[in-house]
Amino acid sequence: MARAKPSPAGTAVRSFTAVIEPDEADGGYVVTFPAIPDLATQGETLEEARRMAEDCLRGYLEVLRETGRPLPAPGAATPSGRATIVEVQIATA
Repeated sequence: MARAKPSPAGTAVRSFTAVIEPDEADGGYVVTFPAIPDLATQGETLEEARRMAEDCLRGYLEVLRETGRPLPAPGAATPSGRATIVEVQIATA
């Protein structure tokens, strides 16, 4: 799910659902974003996976903004036992 809310001086907070699942094959955790099917990251620990999710999402949204492409629309997924909301602050201009 994505939403924008006002933030300080030319920025907005964007929120997306991230699904964090254990990586059975290699260990650690894999993070995917239902609203952005081609975006994924990973982390050795749950805490690292969450940090990597924020970094990955921020970078992706910044590239879209810098290249003039539209930001993804809200997704249909809602947080569940294996999903969390990831919020990042990005520049709006």
